[in-house]
Amino acid sequence: MPNQSPPPFSDEAETPAADALPHPACVMVFNASDPSGAGGLTADISTITSVGGHPVAVVTGAYVRDTAEVRDHFSFDDEAVTEQARAALEDLPVQVIKVGFVGGPENISAIAELAADYAELPIVSYMPNLSWWQDGLIDQYLDAFRELMLPQTTVLVGNHSTLWRWLLPDWESERSPGPRDIAAAAAEMGVPYTLVTGIPLPEQFVENVLASPESVLCSGRFELFDATFTGAGDTLSTALASLLACGCDLAEACSEALSYLDRCLDAGFRPGMGHVVPDRMFWAEPEDGDDSADDNKEDQPSLEGFGLHSHDTKH
Repeated sequence: MPNQSPPPFSDEAETPAADALPHPACVMVFNASDPSGAGGLTADISTITSVGGHPVAVVTGAYVRDTAEVRDHFSFDDEAVTEQARAALEDLPVQVIKVGFVGGPENISAIAELAADYAELPIVSYMPNLSWWQDGLIDQYLDAFRELMLPQTTVLVGNHSTLWRWLLPDWESERSPGPRDIAAAAAEMGVPYTLVTGIPLPEQFVENVLASPESVLCSGRFELFDATFTGAGDTLSTALASLLACGCDLAEACSEALSYLDRCLDAGFRPGMGHVVPDRMFWAEPEDGDDSADDNKEDQPSLEGFGLHSHDTKH
């Protein structure tokens, strides 16, 4: 495959601030390892790399999952999380922190303490759908996140239904809460901006809106794909964090992140028997009709003669 560079994520704008940096922007992510590659830390690392940043990845635990469902999760203890993060923060010029699923209240507390020590760093917090988990553990996690993490969060990202159930459990109006309603609920906990995704619209469209309690800063209307995706939320929130780290202002970063996600989903693929996975490196694939990769096949070294054999271990 010929060497390629990431394209701009919309037709209108480049990401100029990224080029002005002396090295790729460092983005610290706290998330669980996902062996399926659909979401979690794997999604974070590939997204940051695709956007042009340098991933500073802190493992908070590991999912037991495939591309269809989460079956279980094993959490690291808070000391392991803290030591990983502090070692990196003392060495690398981290510019933005993204917080994904971190396993439990102890890890939330540890990350909140770290964030307080680096209060100048913006924090993008993503709240995934936790319906696969036990109800008691979900409640403990959400309560701890609300009390400890939200007061330090710059941008909260989550699906409309997830944020509605969490932040507005007593909503009684006949109409669904809008993005500013959800942003207002988040602002009560100290969050200045909320990116609400998947707001249902007529005719198989959804809207994604970045809002404060007072105004809408950015919005995008997208047609629903005829597929079920895994990893879209991690991809969007991490792209947003990466673009902020690269120097984009918040509205620009949101617009570019939404465009990037749309193109990742459009190029999505099904690597297993479950859901479709966003192709976060879509720009690195040869375009249709590009025969240069085939033309270069004759120039590629052969593995013949290097003594590589198939694995024949018997079990």
